[in-house]
Amino acid sequence: MMTVNEVSKLTGVSIRTLQYYDTIGLLPPTEYTEAGYRLYDDTAMERLQQILLFKELEFPLKEIKRIIDSPNFNRNKVLEQQIELLTMKKEHLEGLITFARKIKTIGVNKMDFNVFNTTKMDEYTRKAKEQWGQTAEYKEYEEKIVKQSSETQKQAWQNLMLIFVEFGKMTNKKPEDSDVQLKVKELQDYITEHFYQCSNKILNGLGKMYASGDEFTENIDKAAGSGTAVFVAEAIEHYCK
Repeated sequence: MMTVNEVSKLTGVSIRTLQYYDTIGLLPPTEYTEAGYRLYDDTAMERLQQILLFKELEFPLKEIKRIIDSPNFNRNKVLEQQIELLTMKKEHLEGLITFARKIKTIGVNKMDFNVFNTTKMDEYTRKAKEQWGQTAEYKEYEEKIVKQSSETQKQAWQNLMLIFVEFGKMTNKKPEDSDVQLKVKELQDYITEHFYQCSNKILNGLGKMYASGDEFTENIDKAAGSGTAVFVAEAIEHYCK
């Protein structure tokens, strides 16, 4: 665990800014000491890294929070997109530097504004944002959580993980078994009730995400046992057929 002072020294983010991030729910501390001081674990520090990367790309804090809190948030996929956007930004800045040096050296012979064109970068950003949660389902989720306390939200996610724990106890069965399929229906209904309307199409996409091998898979398998994430994905695939 790191104190807010240690995090500030390590990252260069001021204590006041970290306190503000906590106030708006962007970066809540992992826990508080008895004296009320904020403490941050490795998971919180990873979240801060994501926040700072998005800030480098000039995303508003409200949008950063919406992306990171999205149920569809995929850290590896987002990192790939951030790298692509940062590379585009680097190439854009290098073009501007070259252009400015050319003006300084030989002056302006013609009015060339192509170097200021950010259309490609803007289009990539737009498409990436669509994948980061700009969907009707996510907007529904956002409308629901704004009315809930942080404790209620935390409880909803904990209960969701308990459903996966129950799936973990069924891995000795076939994904198409009736009781496994009933558990899939329970999962779908739970997501609809607590997060957003979970159609078969959405559920099928979630199943693929659960078995993608990244943090979703790790979290499910850690809570419910190795192989559970893939088992759930197979059960969902059968259900959606």
